[in-house]
Amino acid sequence: LSFFNNFLDRQRTTPVPFAGESLSLDAALGIPGLPQSATGQTALLTGVNAAALLGRHLTGFPNGKLREVIAQHSLLKTVRERGLRAAFLNAFRPPFFDYDPFQIIRYLSVTSVCNLYAGLPFFNLDDLRARRCIYQDFTNEALRRRGHEVPLFTPGEAGAILGTQAAAYDFCLYEYFQTDRAGHAQDMELAVRVLTDLEEFLAAALARIDLDETLVVLTSDHGNIEDLSVKGHTRNPAMTLVWGSNTSSFTSGLSSILEVTPRILEVLS
Repeated sequence: LSFFNNFLDRQRTTPVPFAGESLSLDAALGIPGLPQSATGQTALLTGVNAAALLGRHLTGFPNGKLREVIAQHSLLKTVRERGLRAAFLNAFRPPFFDYDPFQIIRYLSVTSVCNLYAGLPFFNLDDLRARRCIYQDFTNEALRRRGHEVPLFTPGEAGAILGTQAAAYDFCLYEYFQTDRAGHAQDMELAVRVLTDLEEFLAAALARIDLDETLVVLTSDHGNIEDLSVKGHTRNPAMTLVWGSNTSSFTSGLSSILEVTPRILEVLS
């Protein structure tokens, strides 16, 4: 957490005015090598040690074995099976909707596969324009560069949308990976901009969430942006920030990304 905390001390422009807790979670999962997205995200969103299952860390998209784990243990699927309202709040762009997702499942991220097996709808750009969801960069700059006619959001506007939409669900998931891209780029200027935008986004989201009734968890499946001296991921613990109701009981004894999904399900029980 040292890079992040030092960054906040130097760059803070929109302080997050909400008390929360910070902790570091093991993402290596007892397996040699650098943690990777496919196994790490599967572990984070199912509670199953995906790296141990494969005997290695797997990058990119989940393979058949990991998809089997997701199909059985996905957090989104479990929440829905309990009769609760769940949503994956990321917007998807064309040509995603031109295909049957099961026909392109080998090219879908863990989060997308989780949503697919949960039987939940995927949000499209019309939903984005109606402010029912947000894109993965939350400002829509990437979409506009591709020629899509969508509004340009400030990080604060996007955070407000997330905070407002969260009230409609018992559990919602949003995935942001621009921090990962900045870490791979080893670009300090980009990293500072991404983290500054993320702070503004978080402050706006938290301002619209009833923290007496809602738990907010920001976490990751591996380290990266905290060490720009390396191009790849790190074996550092995953930075985790928690705000809202039951914060202390949620974080008590939490030490691994494997424990995040079970702990969320405890909160929802």
